[in-house]
Amino acid sequence: MVRDAPEHRSPADLLTFGVVNLDKPPGPSAHQVAAWVRDAVDDALDAAGDDRTLGRVAHGGTLDPKVTGCLPILLGDAARAARVFDDAVKEYVTILELHDQAPPDFDSIVAEFEGEIYQKPPRKSAVKRRLRSRTIHALDVLERHDRRALLRVRCGSGTYVRKLCHDIGLALGTGAHMGELRRTATGDFDDRDLVTMEDLVDALAEWADNDDESWLHETVAPAERALRGYPTVTIVPSAAREVAHGAPVYAPGVIETDAEQGADVCCVTPDGAAVCLGRLVGDPDAEGGVAVELERVLV
Repeated sequence: MVRDAPEHRSPADLLTFGVVNLDKPPGPSAHQVAAWVRDAVDDALDAAGDDRTLGRVAHGGTLDPKVTGCLPILLGDAARAARVFDDAVKEYVTILELHDQAPPDFDSIVAEFEGEIYQKPPRKSAVKRRLRSRTIHALDVLERHDRRALLRVRCGSGTYVRKLCHDIGLALGTGAHMGELRRTATGDFDDRDLVTMEDLVDALAEWADNDDESWLHETVAPAERALRGYPTVTIVPSAAREVAHGAPVYAPGVIETDAEQGADVCCVTPDGAAVCLGRLVGDPDAEGGVAVELERVLV
């Protein structure tokens, strides 16, 4: 089924192909929070008389239980596009707890950690402990008082901020550990429009119990928001319907594209509804042949 334009979707359609820029609370794991969101949405759909269920959800990068902040959650069919977060740049604010007084060259030593660094995952991590290259795009000292410093870290996916704090402490000669940690951005999602679990549950109740969808549209965005980083290939509606049955996108079905051959792309209908993720493998201006090979069908 090819969806309506993102701005014209019903609440149920929005909930089964949407994204929530959730403000993760301290305590539960990211996996637990995602499960709570799934259950809350399923309950609301049932209360509203819609027999659909989400089936699955996906979140934008693991956060430890104590860590708070930006955790985008993809709902229903949107979970098929979870790879959009695989290489997303993350931003954090953390407190660096020094074990002794900071040296006079504190700022210059911290600045040396910008760029490429090497990390071995902590012993408690779920991945194999081998040395990995990570990129620190920006590392800013926002405030410093006594033995505590407030840092803003903008880094590549897979960076361990706790390990970064430990290594900074070694370089300073004082020793250090990470205090509080909050994620302020994941890719194009940031802390300017975060939604709490309470906000989401209340918005779902207002829709399911009172048929008031206004708050829901403020808390849940169409899944296309998470796909903005992809070049787009606009295809005719008949081609979109074929994609829904597993067919690739053939060149005659392409209306326009801003992508170069070989690029990962998102195929959309003329009104902006996402259809699939794929790779542009052929000439979209050709008279025949495959233009886009499918990787994830979203309809």
